[in-house]
Amino acid sequence: MSALVLRLSLPMAFLRWSSSISSVALVHAYPYLSLARWRLDAVPRRTITFSACCLEFRNVTGSRAVLKDMSFTELEQWVQSNGFRPTQALMLWKCLYGCNSWAQCHDELSGLNKDFKSMLTEKSNIKALSVKDILSASDGTRKLEHAEQMSLQAERLQILFTLEDGLVIETVVIPCSSGRTTVCVSSQVGCAMNCQFCYTGRMGFRRHLRTSEIVEQAVLSRRLFSREIGSITNVVFMGMGEPLQNIENVMKAAAIMTDEQGLHFSPRKVTVSTSGLVPQLKRFLKESSCALAVSLNATTDEVRNWIMPINRKYNLNQLLGTLREELRSKRGYKVLFEYVMLEGVNDSMEDARRLIRLVEGIPCKINLISFNPHCGSIFKTTNEDKMIEFRNILAASGCVVFLRQSRGDDQMAACGQLGNPGETQVPLLRTPLRFQTTL
Repeated sequence: MSALVLRLSLPMAFLRWSSSISSVALVHAYPYLSLARWRLDAVPRRTITFSACCLEFRNVTGSRAVLKDMSFTELEQWVQSNGFRPTQALMLWKCLYGCNSWAQCHDELSGLNKDFKSMLTEKSNIKALSVKDILSASDGTRKLEHAEQMSLQAERLQILFTLEDGLVIETVVIPCSSGRTTVCVSSQVGCAMNCQFCYTGRMGFRRHLRTSEIVEQAVLSRRLFSREIGSITNVVFMGMGEPLQNIENVMKAAAIMTDEQGLHFSPRKVTVSTSGLVPQLKRFLKESSCALAVSLNATTDEVRNWIMPINRKYNLNQLLGTLREELRSKRGYKVLFEYVMLEGVNDSMEDARRLIRLVEGIPCKINLISFNPHCGSIFKTTNEDKMIEFRNILAASGCVVFLRQSRGDDQMAACGQLGNPGETQVPLLRTPLRFQTTL
C-alpha cells in the first residue's frame, strides 16, 4: 500500500474574517509570526474519480448553515427552526456521518423527505473541504493536503486540484498491519507554539480550523480509503496546530467523531495532543471523554523553555502538577507522554532517570519518538541503539514505554514534518550556549 495527501478547500469568506480579526490580534500578540501565504511545491499526483455532485461547493454566507459545524443538539434545533421534526435531524445526521454514506453533496442525502431535502439544498452547505492532492509514502502512510478555495468557479472547474496558492492543511492516514488505521487530523493552519523541532512551527499561526473543517478530514479519509485499506479506527489530533488553542472547535469535532449515531469512533481511540496549555488541559480533562497526549520532550525547564517556548508560561512543575491533580478523579485513565528524542539535547541516560522522577504518580504511557529531520532544522536524530537504552531504563523502573519509529518521512508526512512555511518563516530561538557545540 502507498501513502496519501489531500488538499482541501476552505471557504474564502472565512479567510476574510480571519485576516481582518484573528490575524490582526495575533500580530500584536506574536509580532514575529508570519501571516503570509505560500506557494505549493510541485508534487506527484494520483487521479481520483468523483461523482459529479461531489464537486458541488457553495460559498458560506450568513444565510446558509454549515451542517458539519453543528453538534447533534444544534442540528436538531436548526431543523426544528425550519419547520421540520427532530427525527429528520437524526436521519440527516446519519447521512452525514453514519451508515457508510458520508454524504458530500445534497444529491447524496438519500431517504429524506422531499420538502426537507429541498430546504437543505436552499439553506445549508454540506461540504467544507475539497480534495486537492494525494501523495503516497513508501511505507503506506497517506498524507492528505487541503487547500483554501479561491472561488466557487474554481471548485466547479476542479481548478483547486492544480491551485498553487492559498492556505493548506494536511491530514495523514497511517495504515497498520495489525488492522488499526489512524487518521492524523489538523486543528489549525500553521501553529503559534514555535516548537523548535517542528516544521509546522516555522509557518507561524494562520488561523483556527472550524469544526466542520476538522470533522471532514476524518469523513473524507473514511470515504476515500475505507474500501481500499479497511476501516479507519483511530483519530489523533497531532497534525498541524495546537489543538487546545482551538479548544471549542476541537472538543465539538471530537464529540461528533465519537457520537454513536455518527462516525462512532471509540473515545479511547480519539486522542487530542497538546504542548501543555494548562487551563485548556484542565477543561479538556473535565469535559471530554477522549484520550489526552502531552508533548513533553524535555526533563528540565532550561531545555523545554528553548525547544518548547510554551514552557515559559506553563513550566514542567505546573504542567505535571496539574496532571497529577486532575487524573486523581479519572479512574482507569492514562495520559500519553510524547517524547521526541533529539541527539545531544534530551537523550542522555540522566534525562531518562529524570523523566522517571517527573512522571511519578501520574498514570501514563510514554512514547519515545524518533526525530524527523526537515529543511532548516538544527537537530539530529538519536540513533536507535541509544533510544533502546533510554527505553530500557524507563521500562526497568516500571514505566509503560514504546518506541515509535518514523513513518512517512519520505513524503514529509511524518511527525513534525507537516506544513509548508514558504519563504517567510518564524525565526528559530537562540541555542543555549551549552548546546551550541553539540549542534
